[in-house]
Amino acid sequence: MEPQILSSSIIQNFIPARKSASRKGDNGIVLVIGGSYIYHGAPILSSLAALRCGTDLVYTSVPKINVSATRATSPNLIVIPLVDQKLTLGSVKKLVGALPRNLHSATIGMGLAIQEKNSLLHLVKSLLDRDVRLSLDASALIPEILPLLSNKNVVVTPHSGEFKRLFGTVPSDSKNERIKLVEKHALDNAVTILLKGPTDIISNGDTTYLCEKNTPAMTVGGTGDVLSGLVAGLLSQNRNSLESAASASFICSLAGKEVQEKLGLHMTSMDLIHSIPNVMKPFDRIV
Repeated sequence: MEPQILSSSIIQNFIPARKSASRKGDNGIVLVIGGSYIYHGAPILSSLAALRCGTDLVYTSVPKINVSATRATSPNLIVIPLVDQKLTLGSVKKLVGALPRNLHSATIGMGLAIQEKNSLLHLVKSLLDRDVRLSLDASALIPEILPLLSNKNVVVTPHSGEFKRLFGTVPSDSKNERIKLVEKHALDNAVTILLKGPTDIISNGDTTYLCEKNTPAMTVGGTGDVLSGLVAGLLSQNRNSLESAASASFICSLAGKEVQEKLGLHMTSMDLIHSIPNVMKPFDRIV
């Protein structure tokens, strides 16, 4: 099947309507795991993006050194400390024991310092065993993780460098070659891939969507963290990983275009988050 360029008419079918009688938690419960001594802001950006796309509850798990700063950023975040400064097997076991049982989705890796690979593998397996849908980014994108992801509700969101680390192949500068490469690895690994770039390529190996952004202002740091939060937030409401990844890419692109029109090349990722409600409102439906 030929790749389809994303449009509002496609995306409106991917964002579920909200029931008028719904209660807190019915519209998504998300876990964000990230952060380190240097990159304290990454999981905050992801968490706020997840909230702004309509998620009811967001739990943000960060290393203990980041807890105060994270809590001070927003009263809307429910912060769960990781007991160590990096992701360790001990901190993962304590985290898994502290999590609510009704999580819908999680995003892992944004700015996250990982001390040992086994801690990440144990975390991912524990969440998948609970039927939690996952978005993986940044330091969570290691090749050892791939066998755990096959035929699960998982989205990986690499840029070109992370794609090489994860799959062992460097994406070409040619858009057509990049599309073929994404489709091949998505099919081989039974996972949804969102390869970030000037044109995002989203594929599960059978169906491929393209999001043509043309927003050079979005090279600012943190936009990938916003995208990861959007993927997790939308996954909490729609179990289809391809549709959720495509929606996240498109919404992030719309927000970027809106901010670039207002601020030119001077946006921050917080500006992007503030625009999410405005660009998503046309997709709102209540039943």
